[in-house]
Amino acid sequence: MEKLIHNAQALFNVHITGRQVMSLITYEKELLEWNQKFNLTAIRDVESIRVKHFLDSFSCVLAWQGTPPRNLIDVGTGAGFPGLALKILYPNMKLTLVESVGKKAMFCQHIVSVLGLEHVNVVQARAEDLGQNPQHREKYDWAVARAVANLSVLSEYLLPLVERHGTMLAQKGESGPAEAQSAENAIKLLGGNLRELMQVNLPGVAEDRYLVLVDKVAATPPKYPRKAGIPAKQPL
Repeated sequence: MEKLIHNAQALFNVHITGRQVMSLITYEKELLEWNQKFNLTAIRDVESIRVKHFLDSFSCVLAWQGTPPRNLIDVGTGAGFPGLALKILYPNMKLTLVESVGKKAMFCQHIVSVLGLEHVNVVQARAEDLGQNPQHREKYDWAVARAVANLSVLSEYLLPLVERHGTMLAQKGESGPAEAQSAENAIKLLGGNLRELMQVNLPGVAEDRYLVLVDKVAATPPKYPRKAGIPAKQPL
């Protein structure tokens, strides 16, 4: 855990307190236990969890430039990454976790309970349905997703949830720049404007990582997102 603490500070200027370390250790332990019963994540050893889940989640902090979200939504969160890892760092941030797979949503709720996290809402739903729900549409200053879908598809999941002047953040691998280029029309259509790609280097991970930042500059047209399943089959 010392290596994680050091890397978080050195790479992302994130200071992890003793209490936060205890929360991360509990999270890690529960993840390893649940993973034996349910296939929550393909990453199954402690070192990889710390780098590819925790540290990778912390990289989002680079995009916030010292001002964390008021109200963050994490779409397709899986076992809670990056949302829950970020919530441990920023306990005052409101967080909504969206996950369509029941066992993964159940695990996230379990972690919220075990760690005693407040102002966290776990929603088992499809992103397309949530984007048309008035309780969620254009209600978040930041929407984040990691490894969920191609950027054109992901924009249709995330941008309808982001308020005007808010930001969409997509965590991407080495395909990030090419995806950003091909998604530019979809992003504009949905009310977004591609701001920048921030390169992220994780220790021991050869693949380039990127944070793709898209500003919400106009309201998303009412017909988006389309019905569940259509964005993935017919990307904009």
